[in-house]
Parts: sequence; C-alpha cells; structure tokens
Amino acid sequence: MKMHEYQARELLERYGVALPAGRVAATATEARRIAEELGGRVVVKAQIHAGGRGKGRLVSASETAAMFAKLTTDPANNAGQVKGERVGGVRLADTAAEAEAAAAAILGKHLVSIQTGPEGKLVKHVLVAAQTDVAKEYYVAIIIDGSQGSPLIMVSTEGGQEIEVVAHTNPGAIVRLPVNPAAGFEPYVARVLASRLGFEGDQAAQFGKLLEGLYNTFMATDASLVEVNPLVVTTDGQVLALDAKVTIDDNALFRHKDIEALRDKDEEDPLEVLAQELGVANFIKLDGNIACIVNGAGLAMATMDTIKLAGGEPANFLDIGTVNDPQRVVNALKVILEDKSVKAILVNIFGGMARVDIIAQGVIDAHKQMKIEVPVVMRLVGTNLAEGEKLVEESGLPLIRATELSDAARKAVAAAGAAA
Repeated sequence: MKMHEYQARELLERYGVALPAGRVAATATEARRIAEELGGRVVVKAQIHAGGRGKGRLVSASETAAMFAKLTTDPANNAGQVKGERVGGVRLADTAAEAEAAAAAILGKHLVSIQTGPEGKLVKHVLVAAQTDVAKEYYVAIIIDGSQGSPLIMVSTEGGQEIEVVAHTNPGAIVRLPVNPAAGFEPYVARVLASRLGFEGDQAAQFGKLLEGLYNTFMATDASLVEVNPLVVTTDGQVLALDAKVTIDDNALFRHKDIEALRDKDEEDPLEVLAQELGVANFIKLDGNIACIVNGAGLAMATMDTIKLAGGEPANFLDIGTVNDPQRVVNALKVILEDKSVKAILVNIFGGMARVDIIAQGVIDAHKQMKIEVPVVMRLVGTNLAEGEKLVEESGLPLIRATELSDAARKAVAAAGAAA
C-alpha cells in the first residue's frame, strides 16, 4: 500500500524524523491559510501516488495522453517548472497569495509525469510546507534485501534525482548497508553511513537520529520501502527530510488498521482494487492483451515469459493460489473481462494442492454466469486431472486445449491475433 507524501510525513514525525513544517490542503483557500501560518514562503506540492511531480505537467483529463507524449519525446521543452509558465506539480511560493494561486492551478487538474503514464493522476490535495534554503542534497532509503533476509539501508550523496539514474550513471555513489533485524539499529550503522556521506560533528548526530527514526518507522509499520529524496542539509546546518515516501507491505495491513484506513483507492488501478474486493489478491494489471490465470507466482511469471517468447504480451499477473472454491476462478475471470484490452485468456494450471477439477468447474461456471466472448486457452496438469478433463469435455464449451505451456502460449497469441 502506497501512502501520500503528507501521510508519510505524519508517520515519520511519530518516530522523530525531522521535517519542515507543513500540512495538507484540499482547497486553495486552505492552502493560503496554511501558508500564512508558515510565514508565506512555502512549497506547494501535488499529492499523487507517482514520482516526477516537479517535472510533470498539469492538464485537463482530455489532454493527458498528448502531454505524456510530449514529456517522453521532448522533456527539455515540456517539463514542469517550480516557478515559471510551465505549471508543474511542485510550485514555490514567496507569499500566501502566491501559495493560493499555486494551489488553485494544481487542484482539480490531472498531473502527468513520466511515472503516471498517459492517463495521468487527478490531484485532490496539495501539501503546503515551509521552504528551506538547501546547501546539499542526499538520498536515503530502507528496503528489504531478499537475498540476505534483512533490511537494507541505501544512501547516496547524489540526492534530488531518481535513484535509478544514479544507479545507471554512477553506481559507486550508492552505499548499501544491511541491518541485522535481531540486533536492530545499532549506533555503528549511523556512524558508518554518516562518514560515507561526509557528515561530521552535530550534522552527523542529526543524521544519526533521523536515520534511526526512518529505521524505526520501517520496522514498526511493516514497510517495504521508506525513502527520503532528498534528505538535505540547510544553509544553517539542519539535517531534514524534504520528501517522504512510504510503502507498506499489503500482507501486514491486518496489523495496522490505522494505516490501512489511509489507503486511497482512487490512486490505484481500478482492476487491482476490484480484484482485491473479489478475493483475487495477487493481481497486477499490465499493458498486453493476453490475460493469465495461473496457480503459483513462479509459474505465473514463467507463463508471462512464455507468452512474450511466443510473440505476445501479457495483460496481467494473476496468481490464483491454492483454489478450493470454483467461485474464485469465476471472480478472476470477472476481473479479467473488465479489461477491454484483453483479446485472449490463458489458463495455465499445474495442480498440486490446487485441484484441476475445481479450476475446470470455475471456468465452466464463469461461462454460465457471464458472456465470455474472448477465446480461452486451457492447459491443465496435476491433481484430479482426469476429473477436470471430463468436466471440460462434457461442458461442450469452445475451449482451446493445450498440454504443454509453449503450445498453450502459441495458441493464446494466435487467438488474440485473430480476435484483434
């Protein structure tokens, strides 16, 4: 679950992370009032679940695709500005009146950035925060390192830009340090990383306190990402988190009902929201036209790879898991059929704990309950295969059968091509 910046800030403040003063506003008038309280000199930031807000552009809903094309083909002449004619998602204001005008220009518009895609994101809130005089920018993040089974702290002196760019152009600028979760955040962690970033004296102490706050946030909330970009040193020597990004592990939300209540479903893909509501938890929307229903994450990824090798493009990742109820298969097909780009469906089941006959019955029930006009390719192997095959044969449905995954993928690509 992603959080808005203003929500992430509130979370970090609970754990002692130093940030510039600021609050969220839903109207231009409210933004002006906050700016007045902060002395007038503020930054107004659009709140959406995407990066690149400062260089993004604000347009009407009908103009998003055209603006996305401009940003991807000619960013130098189309990217947003913090001050200037090209209104972006981050605006600097020197007075409360300017803050009000900036908020009015941002709220209710669609923000398009490289990370939003051509549909953009509707801006419903802005963060109004005190401006800071920045002397130096840094990058700090904590993620889970799956290879070591531990939290991993990453820092860099190359802050204020996308870390992916730094990793590509200057990988040596990124310092990585794993933390033993059993030992927790020990003082040496802060000392080592402060030294690598060049902090000394009071600034090293400030950095250590801030970093410990980030780590405590990460662990206490079951986060999968806590990121500050940029972390800054101000001209008067303060070390502050100027930005805040937090993502919580969905599988741990049952332990954090207060955080789950902050979820903004409007910022998520509608199909993914629908999938979760119908109990199809492991669904991710993709850009292709061949939908997949597979049991097991590894097999799902292999299925997607095989579709691409066959010349097609997967429309989703869907791990249906161990199915003991045909209705879950029906629900999976309901989600898939809401995607109008889908031209074929590939059902690839390797039954172990999942029973082939349950999957087959689910596909049959779905055809009875819904009008399924796209071709369905089925490859069934494993537990209760004979029972499943019998159900499919007796159903009389025009299902395309395959025994091998490569053959199933080729048939799905051909079917999608014929249906296009």
